[in-house]
Amino acid sequence: MSLREGLERAEEAGLDLVEIAPKANPPVAKILKFGKFLYEKEKKEREARKSQTKIEMKEIKLRPKTTDHHKGFKVRDARRWLGNGMKVRVTIRFRGREITYPEIALEDLREIAQELADVSEVEQAPKMEGRSMFMMLSPNK
Repeated sequence: MSLREGLERAEEAGLDLVEIAPKANPPVAKILKFGKFLYEKEKKEREARKSQTKIEMKEIKLRPKTTDHHKGFKVRDARRWLGNGMKVRVTIRFRGREITYPEIALEDLREIAQELADVSEVEQAPKMEGRSMFMMLSPNK
């Protein structure tokens, strides 16, 4: 029906003419209360947000000179976080002249990935970014 006809019917019923699908050909409109329409739309959006899974990300930071003992603490924390379903970003920061030996950091990251292989998989391989090298680990499915 025409727009004028739809508006007249909506006015007779004491309701509003609400455009539901503007991109359809011809556009789809309904006669209903506009406030109720907005409430229902907001309610659907809230439900959609509630059902989304939010993946939390944790980070462990190391240096090339970090001892095996301290690295063990960090790896244990990462194992616990991966067990809880969180992603873990492992970062190795370089200071001063340490940047000239990126292979040390690469070896450390590979060792950590190997230690956590039973609970995680490497999502992003070791990558250099500025004065730090990082990799992403995600929990096994």
